[in-house]
Amino acid sequence: MKNFTKNRNWKLRAGIAILILSFSMTPMILLTPFLHVDAKTKIILTTTWIIIGNITFYGGGFLVGKEVFTKYKSYLNPRNWFKKKSKNITPPV
Repeated sequence: MKNFTKNRNWKLRAGIAILILSFSMTPMILLTPFLHVDAKTKIILTTTWIIIGNITFYGGGFLVGKEVFTKYKSYLNPRNWFKKKSKNITPPV
């Protein structure tokens, strides 16, 4: 049982590190237009950053597990940022 927990902790830490790495791809996309290269190279770089960002995001999600991934994925969805949380209050009987 101890070996399973140790293996799980390693996967969780690696998954979180990979997820953080995936978020570093967005600034790279935003900085690409300011590079002194031709337009074709900028298009290739932007596409590459998007693909690498998606692969690392879902790869990190695979390592951290379904429950953790879906929880934090909902936090990152802009549609959920301004929704009010519904309170399930039952009236006293």
